[in-house]
Amino acid sequence: MQGVFYRASTRQRAQELGCRGYAHNLPDGRVEVLAVGEPAAVHALVEWLRQGPPAAHVTEVKCAEVALAELGELPSSFGTR
Repeated sequence: MQGVFYRASTRQRAQELGCRGYAHNLPDGRVEVLAVGEPAAVHALVEWLRQGPPAAHVTEVKCAEVALAELGELPSSFGTR
């Protein structure tokens, strides 16, 4: 999987869905995504992440809910790191 293309594509899809958060590469090559938004929009983003952009090779998507209070300041948009 090409992390940069995957992150940029994730940002674009998240923005289309109205989600806020980020996508960033982890040292081991995985991509971590934080998505905040309406439940239906976050669910749609998770479903998209399972396939990703056309050139991506996604082997697994793990999801965990995080309490908004744990995030501290909520993201105002969706970005890449």
